[in-house]
Amino acid sequence: MSDTVPILDPSITPSSDPSGDLWVFGYGSLMWRPGFRHIERAPALLRGAHRALCVYSVRHRGTAEMPGLVLGLDHGGSCHGFAFRVAAGDVAETYAYLTEREQMNRVYREVMRPVVLGDGRTVPALAYIVNRRNRQYARGLDRTALLAHIRQGHGESGACRDYVLNTLAALAELGINDHALSWLASALDGDSVAAS
Repeated sequence: MSDTVPILDPSITPSSDPSGDLWVFGYGSLMWRPGFRHIERAPALLRGAHRALCVYSVRHRGTAEMPGLVLGLDHGGSCHGFAFRVAAGDVAETYAYLTEREQMNRVYREVMRPVVLGDGRTVPALAYIVNRRNRQYARGLDRTALLAHIRQGHGESGACRDYVLNTLAALAELGINDHALSWLASALDGDSVAAS
């Protein structure tokens, strides 16, 4: 397995799994809205990258004029999420769907990385690591800037605020308190009280 698989590399399809199945690692909206058929969903740990609100969203959760923020896997640390096993017969369709969903502006690098499933198995999984050279990479934003982008962002897939809260709910389902994001729940819940 390599973490240098180029974007849209045909080696990702078919998968390196002997069965022809493909595992996909979800760390953001893929956890709660995968959008593709899968035959297994399992808690998973990916090492070597961490979840961060580090991508300006100009399509799904914002616009070019008012970008929102979405999650990316950034270098270093580790990340808990869900891994989805896609049956061999659905791999091509799923891969095409994920390419359309995740790769519009090539803000992510497609990589195959080992993930450890909740039952202890280690499997290769397709993951999307942020491309730090892409203009949509949002590095080092303070809390004030994060909140401003989350509050203003609204795109094809809805409000950025909902994206963040749904992701926090999916993490809670896993029993995970992501310290880098957990403060957002109370900050954004306060918005809904103030708006009432």
